[in-house]
Order: sequence, then structure tokens, then C-alpha cells
Amino acid sequence: MSNELIAGGGFVILFALMALRVPIGIAMGIVGVGGFASVVGTRPALNLLSQSPISAITDFNLTLIPFFVLMGVLATNSGMSSELFRAGRAWLGGFRGGLGLASVGACGGFAAICGSSVATAATMTKIAYPEMKSAGYSDKAATGIVAAGGTLGILIPPSVVLAIYGFITETDIGTLFIAGVVPGILALLMYMLTVRIWYGRQLPAAEPFRLSEGLSALRGVWAVGLLFIAVILSIYFGIVTATEAAAAGALLTALIGLLRGRLNMSSLLDSLVEALRTSVAIYTVLIGATLFGYFLAITQVPQEFTTFLTELGAGRYGTLALILLLFFVMGCFLDAMAMIILMVPIVFPVVTALGFDPVWFGVIIVMTVELGLITPPVGMNVYVINSIASKVSLTTIFKGVTPFVVIDIARLILLIAFPALVLFLPGSMN
Repeated sequence: MSNELIAGGGFVILFALMALRVPIGIAMGIVGVGGFASVVGTRPALNLLSQSPISAITDFNLTLIPFFVLMGVLATNSGMSSELFRAGRAWLGGFRGGLGLASVGACGGFAAICGSSVATAATMTKIAYPEMKSAGYSDKAATGIVAAGGTLGILIPPSVVLAIYGFITETDIGTLFIAGVVPGILALLMYMLTVRIWYGRQLPAAEPFRLSEGLSALRGVWAVGLLFIAVILSIYFGIVTATEAAAAGALLTALIGLLRGRLNMSSLLDSLVEALRTSVAIYTVLIGATLFGYFLAITQVPQEFTTFLTELGAGRYGTLALILLLFFVMGCFLDAMAMIILMVPIVFPVVTALGFDPVWFGVIIVMTVELGLITPPVGMNVYVINSIASKVSLTTIFKGVTPFVVIDIARLILLIAFPALVLFLPGSMN
């Protein structure tokens, strides 16, 4: 049997297993080992199975994942997310739709210390959605704003998905984090503009602004600012690596929570257990991806795919558009991490062959993956919000995020047209 047929059969089996709700990491591991065995034999495949998980778990660059996960869990359990929303409400409540603006701002702030879109959406649904509903926001507006704001967690550094992209492509993770700063801020501002323009006339009147409340609220968010500065600026100035910054950020978050009386030994232990569970789930996917990557390499799928796309004659940007369209369509069925792990090893050789910058492409592809978090039929953020606000239908939430999907596409086009928006900060690093 030819390698092409083996590869094609492997993908069919993979998608069949995923359709049967087999976890993506397990499915990729089964297909990876089985496919590798069909090409080179059972014994080499078993050797691969015994060695690859250990190499993935012990990779120094990947140790930042559990640290950033722990940092986000500790930040949530110490009440930092509530303080962000309270500060946003105090300063932005004076505008029409101020609670919506505050929700987006709080999502952006929490994303800067969390790194997970799903966690950001879930946390802010519990905090912001009840407040918007009690203020007279429609279900469509309230859930749409939170669902879109949650996607900021995947882009604003530290981002777990960007870290995984860096691991797969051997791109410096710290540089990727810095490259995500400007696009993340741009996304935050464009979401706020969308709230004002699209929902402005539908949203309740503004709350009166009180300077004393604004100043008081700012005193509660100093910890978030300190954590962001400690992590991002230390990476930017080359003081520490991304992994060292993650460890320092997790430790600093724990110390702040303990010193402020927001955490005790019991809640700290609960946070460690929660972070461990999440990290194990991520590592399971990564191990499966490593095994599946060997299968792709032995069957030469990336090389064949590169040849196929480059021979289409669509040009650099035409080929890039086809790749992004592929990710957009797959985003309607797969979650963000699954798309990155499954497709980046295949399309990355095409991207580098066309001369695109790996750092720039990492940000662009993560932004494309963002769309999958709020588009049907999967829309992971939408389902997370629906599980919390169970009285709101999925259809209502999807309608609420529609304007944000449009603005996401516009932002994607802008950053493709002007790559310097992504690359000028990484280019200025020491």
C-alpha cells in the first residue's frame, strides 16, 4: 500500500474517532502509532510509543504551559477577574453600553494573566452576564459580548495556543508572545468599537461617572498590572525566558493572593489540583500530536501538501487565503487547540516555502482559530456560555457574536495587509 493511501486512511480514521467523541489526543495517538506501524513495522512503532511521551513531557520549553495554567487558576480564585470588571464598570460605565465595554475590557485584562479563551469566557460569564442582564441588556447582546471578549484569551499573551504553535514550529515562544501584544490590543479596541456602533442604540443609558469610585476601583487592579508587567516586559527586555517568566508569574500570583487574604492553603491546594487537571489534558493532546507528527513525517504528507499548493499557481497571498479558509472551515467543527496541533505541521512548510515570517503567521493563524471559538456548529466559547447561562439558546448567542465575527475578519485582513503591526515589537526586542 502506498504512503498516500496510508495517510488518507489515517485521516479518515482520525476524523471517525473524533466523530465518535474520542478525545483528540487519544485519537491522534492511536492513528499516529497505528499508521507508523503500517509503514515501518510494529516494533519501531512501540519504541516510538515508549519514547515520545517522555520527550514531550520533559521538554523544557513546554513547562511554561502548567505554570501559565496555574497562574490563570490562581488569578481566578483570588478574585482578580471581579476586580477587573469592577474597574471597567467604574471608568467606562459613563458611556452608553458601558457595561458591555467594561466586559470587553475585563476580558482583555484577564486574558493577560490567564492565556485561555474558554477560561476567560467562563469566568466573565459568571461575573459580567448577570450584571448586564440586571441592567437591561438583551440576552443576545450580553452573551455575544462575553463570547467575543473571551476569544481575547487566545491572543493576548501569555497564550497557551501561541505557546503550542511555537513548540510545533520551533519558533521562539517569547517572541510570539511579544508579537501578540499589538494585535491583542487592536482586537480589544475594535471589540469596544463594535459594542458602541452595533449595539449602542439598543443598550441602556449610561451610568453616572464618579471619580472617587474610579480611583477606588483602580486600587483593586494593581495586581493584574503588576503580573502583566512582570511577565511580558521581562520577556521583552530579555531578562528571562518565557518559561522562567511563567514560573515567576505563577509564584507571584500565589504570593499576591496569599498576602491579600484572597487565598489560603486550602484554596491554594484546590488551585494546584485544578491546574494539574487542565495541564494533563493539554499534555495528553500534545503527546498525541507528537505521535501523529511522526506518522505525517514518515508518509511525507507535509511535503506532498506543500507541492500541491505551490503548484496551484495561486500566488503567495492566494495560497495563504486558501490555508486560512481551510482553518476557518475546520474551526466550525474542531476546537482551537485541535486545529493548531492537527493542521500546523501540514501547512507550516507551505508557509515557510512562500517566504512568510513564522512569527507573523503564528499570530495570523491564532486569530483565524479565534473565529472557530464563536462560529457554529462548535463555537467552544458559545457552548461554555450556554452551559452557564442555560436559559439562553445557542441560536441567540450565535446571533449575538455575528458582528464580532465580521470585525474579526476585518482585523485579520488589516494585519495581513500590514505585517509590521505584528512584527515591529518583536523586531525591537533586545
